[in-house]
Amino acid sequence: MYQTIEIIGLGAGDLDQLPLGIYRKLARLEQTVFVRTKEHPVVKELQKEGVEFVSFDNLYETSSQFGDVYEAIVNELVEAARINPVIYAVPGHPMLAEQTVKHLLEQDKVPVEITGGQSYLDALFTALQIDPIDGFQFVDGTAFDRSQLHYRQHIIIGQVYDRMTASNVKLELLEDLPPDYSVSIVEAAGSQQQNVTQVQLDQLDRMFESVHNLVSVYVPPAPDDLLQHTFRRLHEVIAALRAPDGCPWDRAQTHETLRQYAIEEVYELVEAIDEQDDDGIVEELGDLLLQVMLHSQIGADDGYFTIDDVIRSITRKMIHRHPHIFADQSAETVDDVYRTWDALKQEEKGEERTSVLDGVPAGLPGLAKAFKLQHKAAKIGFGWDNAEDVFAKFQEEWQEFQGAIANQPSEAVEAELGDVLFVLANLARYYKVNPEIALNRTNEKFVRRFTYIEKQLKDLGKDIQTTSLEEMDYYWKEAKRSE
Repeated sequence: MYQTIEIIGLGAGDLDQLPLGIYRKLARLEQTVFVRTKEHPVVKELQKEGVEFVSFDNLYETSSQFGDVYEAIVNELVEAARINPVIYAVPGHPMLAEQTVKHLLEQDKVPVEITGGQSYLDALFTALQIDPIDGFQFVDGTAFDRSQLHYRQHIIIGQVYDRMTASNVKLELLEDLPPDYSVSIVEAAGSQQQNVTQVQLDQLDRMFESVHNLVSVYVPPAPDDLLQHTFRRLHEVIAALRAPDGCPWDRAQTHETLRQYAIEEVYELVEAIDEQDDDGIVEELGDLLLQVMLHSQIGADDGYFTIDDVIRSITRKMIHRHPHIFADQSAETVDDVYRTWDALKQEEKGEERTSVLDGVPAGLPGLAKAFKLQHKAAKIGFGWDNAEDVFAKFQEEWQEFQGAIANQPSEAVEAELGDVLFVLANLARYYKVNPEIALNRTNEKFVRRFTYIEKQLKDLGKDIQTTSLEEMDYYWKEAKRSE
């Protein structure tokens, strides 16, 4: 049967700050006290009074991962509790930033008792002269990432032991803050050795020359002009534009008036992608995100939905439709993913859709709509198995179109040309080419070559209205050769 492990907090500073009851308990002990580290002022002073300590400092020297160190400490403490009751002392308060304590409480072999100690947060707040009621976040310097951080609050990063940890902290913070942002290094808060040093963020790790177990890094709240890249700030800006005292244009917009802009922004994004313009892609993605934010703010203003509902909807959809990532299903190929996606999509829609072709937006351009319809039909086997059959169908429709030109009224010509375009959309589907994008690229190519003709004729002082087709074709071929 295991004995009890009693965990004692050594406080934030020196012996003068140790609660009297804990001091008496430690001073009268006749057994050895386990400590996570001897690098603490109280340990050194109690050693002078005859208290014996056994530390786990050697584990930090032999392992490169803090997680492995914590696991080894817990294992040794549990093993020691097989024979005798164990006293385990940690810096500060046992329930503040002590992973070994957390692991001891999670295990069910050994009973654990917590004896309080002074938290070093009080000493930190005093040293930094900050009030945590303004908003405060405390994170572990050995295990955090920037997504956790709320830069409008006071941030204290604990357990910044050494240069390596400080370097990791610096690199994470530099993703959001400028290199010259002022942060503070707080050493031995609450003790006679307390020291607070302000440094530029990019110099943070250079201030660590050796291992120090009583160091924290303080990051003061950041002003809004440094948070322009955050989603929360964007949300605030859009809300301000739509507020009663906001922009007249933004306040006048509705879902209906914004429709055209959504379409335009998508095409501008496609153009930037086609031109492999990274800066353009960034700008156009921002414009597209603006449309999402405006529609969401209109929904919020009308009391129907918010941006949180939009995000929640797509997050749930992505998790549900990717069980090979978020559940226990498997998907070895892209086709497996498509099949799962379609099945789950149909499950979500329930009886709302009565046809395989349901779900194709009515407002799609004709060519894109033809492509989408045939893609859906092909999923259940209604489509040709090879390109030769599609080409044969194209020849058939082309002949009917030519016949209509020779013998039929304009309505028949229109109908037969529609059939030709429909088959071409099917051919695009077979070769996995989006016909709208393909046609748009050709449109851009035409504009580029035609404006070249115009420029050449203008440089020669010629009027394009009176220029022969042969001369214009000469410059067309010249533009083609230069591409």
